[in-house]
Amino acid sequence: MAALLDPAILFFVFGIVAGLLRSNLEIPPPIARFLSLYLLMALGLKGGFALAQSGLTIEVGMTLGAALFLAVLVPALGYGVLRRFLNGFDAAAVAATYGSVSAVTFITAVQMLDAQHISFGGHMAAAMALMESPAIVMAVLLANKARRATGAEGPQTGVGSLLKESLTDGAQLLLMGAMVVGMLSGEAGQQAMQPFSGDLFKGMLAFFLLDMGLQAARHMQALRSLHPGAWAYALLAPLVHASLALAVSWLLGLSVGDGVLLMALAASASYIAVPAVVRHAIPEANPALYLGMSLGMTFPFNILVGLPLYMKAAQAVLA
Repeated sequence: MAALLDPAILFFVFGIVAGLLRSNLEIPPPIARFLSLYLLMALGLKGGFALAQSGLTIEVGMTLGAALFLAVLVPALGYGVLRRFLNGFDAAAVAATYGSVSAVTFITAVQMLDAQHISFGGHMAAAMALMESPAIVMAVLLANKARRATGAEGPQTGVGSLLKESLTDGAQLLLMGAMVVGMLSGEAGQQAMQPFSGDLFKGMLAFFLLDMGLQAARHMQALRSLHPGAWAYALLAPLVHASLALAVSWLLGLSVGDGVLLMALAASASYIAVPAVVRHAIPEANPALYLGMSLGMTFPFNILVGLPLYMKAAQAVLA
């Protein structure tokens, strides 16, 4: 209950209510973009400062390896399930969406851990960056295979161009660049940046979650047309994926904080980076489907129900 009464979460709920009431309240896109970049920069700095103290250890390597493993496993399993009630193109697009990650879900999980005074490794920000691309590559390869099987025309997107686009994405570069800056500047840099990347973080997150609540409410209006299987997947897949991440965390002996963040990453679904790529690379897929599922259902579920549940599960299993 304490997590649900966090001001940032309450602003998210307020945004959903305002959106469902069809209020004209909106955050101008340039401001929303700035807030997104600020949060990624602050997160990267936080991770870099932590890595400057802990260094690169075997545990860091194992955690990053586990993140990559989940980034491949989740879309592979998802595609197999989704093909039972979706066509190949829609299944590939949704699998990519759920195989990738939501930075805002991760940042909200970080804030919850900070509020509970639960420590976690700075390398988890790098884990988030690593989990962004594998699902996109797998989905496009599956879509290319579907086109060849049906003889349909469409863009045959190469893996190389996809990787280049993912690795040079501005948000990704900012996250990793800020992490490097934090590692190089260390404690002195942390003290210098604290007023910007520390003190302002909570308020900026609340403002951004207000906008995300408004966006989620708009996509909820398209949910009535979804297949019942899509409804079930959007709500059950996060729990299954988080359980897989919890099992991996237990096998590797990860801390509670790292386990919670790995669960949050595995359970989340992308609604910015992946849809932007999929819309170009898999034009046959229905955007209302993968955006409605990820932003209209899974994102609110994770913020309001999933994250507190994942934290309780990690404390019970990993503590």
